[in-house]
Amino acid sequence: MITHLLTRIDLMMGSFSKGQKRIALYIEEHYDKAAFMTASKLGETVGVSESTVVRFATELGYDGYPKLQKAMQEMIRNKLTSVQRIEVTSSRIGDDNVLDSVLNQDIEKIRRTIEETSHEDFERAVDEICKARRIYIFGARSTAPIANFLAYYFELIFDNNLIVINTTSATATYEHIFRMTSDDVIIGISFPRYSKMAIEAMDFARQRGAHAIAITDSMASPLVSSADSVLIARSDMASIVDSLVAPLSLINALIVATVLKKKDEVSDTFRELEQVWNREGVYASHDENDDKKSANDK
Repeated sequence: MITHLLTRIDLMMGSFSKGQKRIALYIEEHYDKAAFMTASKLGETVGVSESTVVRFATELGYDGYPKLQKAMQEMIRNKLTSVQRIEVTSSRIGDDNVLDSVLNQDIEKIRRTIEETSHEDFERAVDEICKARRIYIFGARSTAPIANFLAYYFELIFDNNLIVINTTSATATYEHIFRMTSDDVIIGISFPRYSKMAIEAMDFARQRGAHAIAITDSMASPLVSSADSVLIARSDMASIVDSLVAPLSLINALIVATVLKKKDEVSDTFRELEQVWNREGVYASHDENDDKKSANDK
């Protein structure tokens, strides 16, 4: 028997009634919200009766709505295994064009990130980052590349200490963060399956009085309980690979906002950098390209 909820929904979509399809589509797009709704509230949200929701759960093979609700909550807490993710992705895309399908799904994740990220939390995070003595960035495993991307620009923007933590080792992590104080900021980046070490690092930051910023996928994330600012960026735990398009876009916004807040200081820094880059020939110039082209033509 197929155990994963999204796979069940995809395979049975054609047999659902109009009302059941509305429930199914809502769960596919908003399972993190539906997971904590009563049958009555879910029905009200999608415009069907409570009894239709209960019948929908039974139709899917669950022994009542509470079992369906539990399945949705498990989706939030635990990322699927690699085999399950391949199964779900295959059933979702089917014979569709993979390129178009994946890009459209990523567009949808950015759209939902715009809708769900708190502007208040975003502005507070920017303020705290700009005044922090030290900035800690935690991003391990699949989130390490975007943590490093953020760190690359923050190293150019800020004069203060920047500490990047890409390890899941408890010993190595605590060696990095044990000096943390209330003057510091930590940015914890984690998506399902959530990094245990990211959760512990955020807890430690809270104990030390540092401002903790969570970049994660939903308010149900375990990083949220220790965070002072929560930035929601949609990922997709049911995809073969972790989609980090929306998190990276959110990080782009964070970088731009800090640059604008420190505009004069950052402008001076980049003027000096441009002089160094030009002197050292860091970037290829148009003149060099033209010279090479002329030489090849001869």
